[in-house]
Amino acid sequence: MAHGGEVLEFEEYVRTRQDALLRSARRLVPDPVDAQDLLQTALVRTYGRWDGIADKRLADAYLRRVMINTRTEWWRARKLEEVPTEQLPESTIDDSTEQHADRALLMDVMKVLAPKQRSVVVLRHWEQMSTEETAAALGMSAGTVKSTLHRALARLREELENRDREELVAGALDRREERERCAA
Repeated sequence: MAHGGEVLEFEEYVRTRQDALLRSARRLVPDPVDAQDLLQTALVRTYGRWDGIADKRLADAYLRRVMINTRTEWWRARKLEEVPTEQLPESTIDDSTEQHADRALLMDVMKVLAPKQRSVVVLRHWEQMSTEETAAALGMSAGTVKSTLHRALARLREELENRDREELVAGALDRREERERCAA
């Protein structure tokens, strides 16, 4: 990096975006310390190429890609450590069925939202952006973000309540049919 101005520009960028970037790193690796290491490694790699990023508005996307690539490199380079023992450990199977069902339900319920509402919900709750960051990313005012989020969450609650009611009715009908079959 040849220019002092670009060094200051990079430092300012890191200072203003480091919390959001650390949240992204935390989504990539479960351990908080590893997430900090991942972000630092990505920042070092990006620093060397900072002047090559023509549109600095894309710096977040560039850094996220560097973090993903770095995490993949780490994963490939990991060493499997096997320790011989007399006794095999208890095997447990982590049943993530409920987690997958919740995610599938969430993805399905999100379809009822308008695209603008979906964007606001994802940026505020998944990306954990502030109201101001979300407004800037979507080109709208902070007030519009707040009202859109309020309406979107109300719509999601309503949809989930409707689905719960439908499941209760369907369950009651199934039980009634079962009783009628047993009585016949």
